[in-house]
Amino acid sequence: MFNLIRLELFKTYSKWRTYIGFIAVAVLIPVIMWIMWIEGGKFIQHQLRSLQTDFFITGNLFNGWVIAQLIMNGLWVHVPALIALVAGDQLSGEATSGTFRLILIRPVSRARILNAKYFATLLYTASLVLSIAALSVGLGLWIFGSGDLIAFDKDGITILPENGLIIRFLFAYALAMWSMFVVASLAFFISSFVENAIGPIITTMTVIVIFLIITNLPVESVESIKPWLFTTHMNVWQQAFRDPYDWEKIRTSCLALGAYSAFFWAVTLFLFRRKDILS
Repeated sequence: MFNLIRLELFKTYSKWRTYIGFIAVAVLIPVIMWIMWIEGGKFIQHQLRSLQTDFFITGNLFNGWVIAQLIMNGLWVHVPALIALVAGDQLSGEATSGTFRLILIRPVSRARILNAKYFATLLYTASLVLSIAALSVGLGLWIFGSGDLIAFDKDGITILPENGLIIRFLFAYALAMWSMFVVASLAFFISSFVENAIGPIITTMTVIVIFLIITNLPVESVESIKPWLFTTHMNVWQQAFRDPYDWEKIRTSCLALGAYSAFFWAVTLFLFRRKDILS
């Protein structure tokens, strides 16, 4: 199994489209940093204007931790498209190139071949998230320095001390990785139906956009549906910046996301084992 995964990783990273996500991240994050540097923390001063009338705030509040957290808030809207670009090509790419029959004549079960492709997809997803983490945190701390973190969310403002931020960011990126596995699993699942990589990418993003619209609709009639949509739980990483942690929400979201990933994988395996390969 290890050799199969290694082979699939080689095939994945030998394609030029695999590096589109890394290139996009490597360009976009420094551009955001440059804009933040020019802005000079004015947005933070604006957010804290009401607090400064009642509290005396000191220290470097415009720092790398703040920038990294703001980048996380913005990038996760676009990262699913970068993941779908590769995950959607894992099965459909083989169909397009006509290599499925050649692969399946090997004395290896279809289940093992599919699992190797799926694990390669998850490893690519993890590597993309880790590259975002390393670049945003590392570059942010180098340019803007360190300090306490001001976390902005819909419930208000939380100021977290600097000495515990490494653990919080590691936790946040681990949760973000877990949520992105659902996107990878969905694109992987859709790629088993079609013979070109464009279809899974467009379909995956369409599903995510529709689910996001329903998730954010302030309508009472859809409130009962929201907990069952994976998009409702994809921002679970934001719980890493709450004080204290809401472990109940974290547990519920992680279980929901894990169930979605397992469901997409299981259905894909079921269909692939019965699929009539014609090319």
